[in-house]
Amino acid sequence: MTAVRKELRKRRRPILWVALLALAGTLVFAFAAQGTIGNSPFEATDGNIVSNGNPDWGNVTEQRKSDIPTGPQDDSFGQGTKEDSPVPSVVNGSIPNNKSDLKTFGVYNQTTPGGGSFMELYWTRVQAPTGTTNMDFEFNQSSVLSANGKTPVRTAGDVLIQYDLANGGTNPNLSASRWVTTGAASQCEASNSLPCWSTKANLTAAGVATGSINTTAISAANSDGLGALDARTFGEAEVDLSALGGGPGHCVSFGSAYLKSRSSASFSAEVKDFIAPETINVGQCGHVIIRKVTDPADPSQTQFGFTKSISTDPATTNTFTLGDGQSQTYNNVLAGSGYTVVEDTIPAGWDFQNIDCSASTGVTPSISGAQVTFSIDSPNDVLDCTYHNRARGSIVIEKITDDGSGTFGFSSNSLSPASWNLTTTQAGAAGKDSRTFSNLVPGNYDAAETVPAGWNLVSSSCSDGSPVSAIAVSGGETVTCTFHDARERGAIRLTKLFKHAADGPGDHPQNGVTFTITGGDLPANGVQVVTHGQGAACYDGLLLSSFAGNYTVTETVPAGYSASPTSDTVAVTTESECGDGNEAVAGPFHNTPLTDITVSVNSQVDGGTASTIDCGDAGDPVSTGANGDGSKSKLNLEPGTYTCTVVVDP
Repeated sequence: MTAVRKELRKRRRPILWVALLALAGTLVFAFAAQGTIGNSPFEATDGNIVSNGNPDWGNVTEQRKSDIPTGPQDDSFGQGTKEDSPVPSVVNGSIPNNKSDLKTFGVYNQTTPGGGSFMELYWTRVQAPTGTTNMDFEFNQSSVLSANGKTPVRTAGDVLIQYDLANGGTNPNLSASRWVTTGAASQCEASNSLPCWSTKANLTAAGVATGSINTTAISAANSDGLGALDARTFGEAEVDLSALGGGPGHCVSFGSAYLKSRSSASFSAEVKDFIAPETINVGQCGHVIIRKVTDPADPSQTQFGFTKSISTDPATTNTFTLGDGQSQTYNNVLAGSGYTVVEDTIPAGWDFQNIDCSASTGVTPSISGAQVTFSIDSPNDVLDCTYHNRARGSIVIEKITDDGSGTFGFSSNSLSPASWNLTTTQAGAAGKDSRTFSNLVPGNYDAAETVPAGWNLVSSSCSDGSPVSAIAVSGGETVTCTFHDARERGAIRLTKLFKHAADGPGDHPQNGVTFTITGGDLPANGVQVVTHGQGAACYDGLLLSSFAGNYTVTETVPAGYSASPTSDTVAVTTESECGDGNEAVAGPFHNTPLTDITVSVNSQVDGGTASTIDCGDAGDPVSTGANGDGSKSKLNLEPGTYTCTVVVDP
């Protein structure tokens, strides 16, 4: 335990405060007072790119940006632009091949095991200088472009690292200024008015920055892709980021950086060439990114509320809201433990689903429900968590009767209420009834119909292809399930028999006899069927009598026959089709052939006899005429024995 404590004490560095005072306040750079900045292993003082066993540009992955090649398209600052110009003027093609013509800059953020954080910088230019070298690295907290469309909008607290190298010198002097927007003009390095860059703080003298320049050429093979470099065309620097943090409880974080050159050592001299800003992620601060994704995607971006417990510099409000596809980023998180972020306001109709923090770097968060708990120990720590929320869905149960109307019962093991009725008012979609079940957590649900007597369930289907027994509702989905019913229909079968002496005794099937069926939903004149050779006929598709009442079957009796009965009333009570044996039966109908009888009297001697004929009918007896001739007929007689008495009067 003693050895561990000694090692921890060895890594801890005392803090020396250097204050730059202004009338309206205090600008502070916190300088770490140590023998050299060499506690960092980065090879920042050898003026080359090749590693000698420690980190150097050749074996790290820096953020690199190249200038537009020298020529008419090469952009630069012009029109008298100086360091304090809030929005530098940008022109093209005004930089010759001299010490001010830049080629490339690079930025690398290095964290040491002891917790130190260092910013490594380099620049390259077209050719060696003939005088002093003056380079500036401008670090901006914002990446939003200013009115010139090239450089970022400056924010109070932005930092300018100045790299000044005397003619023939090999060790640069590094200093820093902050962009100030309030207070007295006396805090400005060169300007007489705000905003401006503050009075320079000498980082080299404080031992918190170092650097070098190449005194010999660097071959293309040893340039890490920068190309062959002449002597004095490559410069590097290292800055202890704690020097820019403002002391305990503060940190520094930059989102954009760019390189520029100045025409002389004077801070008020014109600035010349620049390499357009590059988005970076450099600083002492940790990072927290909270993202929101909804299922389904939510174009309206319904807002979900969050509460954080995170210390930031500067302090930030502890609540924020996010909608689908939105994110909240804190690039200024101070080291600390027990930090939390919780989604604590979930709009109606949505549920928390899960949190995915797999994109985090250097942070192992603890997730409990909708809360993330974590620590920030290093500037390299990034908590990157995506909160997933899922919308609730709906199910619409819809009832359509393909014919008629009625009331139908439904039930479910998963919906509430567990039972309900739907009543249609007419056939087809115009008479449908429905019930909507809203605010459903995505999952599987079921619905079933209790089919009433006399009805058939024709079909049941859901709009998303789910079966009604397992209706799959996904986030934000509305599933419509439709039940189609039709009334049951039956058939009437009738039999036709007749007497026919020529075919032998008894009854025989009678072919070709027409019957008319009326009632139900049949046309007013009914429908006709004709018996076939077996003396039978059938008609189906008839509504059950429970819906339509009874049917009447009436025979069109053929000439020469009597019928018994001529009609029959039939109840269709069972669903059936012709030929299935379940038809309702009409009849049987029986036809009897008819016979005409004529009794005639013919007096052979005209007027010789007079006769009477008496067949027992009304009006009998019938007498012959004066000539003694006469007859009596009995028509449409069914088979039987008939007696007529004839009396001849001499």
